[in-house]
Amino acid sequence: MSAGSTVTTVGFWVATLLPFVYLPVFVTGIDTATRGLLFVGFVVVSVVALVVGHEYPETRAR
Repeated sequence: MSAGSTVTTVGFWVATLLPFVYLPVFVTGIDTATRGLLFVGFVVVSVVALVVGHEYPETRAR
């Protein structure tokens, strides 16, 4: 497995699993600046992971 393939795989799985981490922050309420910044940070990391992991081999049509 090459380094590029590993990065793509990690990006895919981070993008897949990260919403389960930031969903509780969203559900409990974004009532402080810290929680708002945390939520925005999670969303930014998720978008970056989507970009990095979008070519994960298992997601391609065969």
